[in-house]
Amino acid sequence: MADITFTSPAMSKDITVYATAGARQTLLGLAKANKIPIQFECENGECGSCAVQVTILERKEPLGQHLTEKEKIVLLLSGKISKGQIEDTELRDIPPPWRLACQYIVRDEDILVKL
Repeated sequence: MADITFTSPAMSKDITVYATAGARQTLLGLAKANKIPIQFECENGECGSCAVQVTILERKEPLGQHLTEKEKIVLLLSGKISKGQIEDTELRDIPPPWRLACQYIVRDEDILVKL
C-alpha cells in the first residue's frame, strides 16, 4: 500500500488516499475515484492538462518508472521537463518532477502530488 497525498491551493486541505500496489491505477484514476479536483481533458496523454508535480516521500531508492512517449513530448513541449531530465529518467532512473496524471501508474511508494 502507498500513501498518495494530493495538495493544491484550490483544496481546503491536503488529502491522503491509499493505493494498492499492483492495481495498475493511474494518478488520474485514483484522484477521480476519491473526488479530488484534478484538471484533465483527454485522459490519453495528449493534451497535458493533467500535468502534476510528483515528489517521492520515502527515503529509499525511488522505483524507476519511465516516461511514456506521450509524456516525453507533452512535458518537453510545455517546458515542464528538459531533455536532460528525460535522459536522467531513461539512463539513471531519476524520476522527473512533472508527470501526466493520466499516464503515471501508482507504485508501492508514498508520494506527494501537487495539482
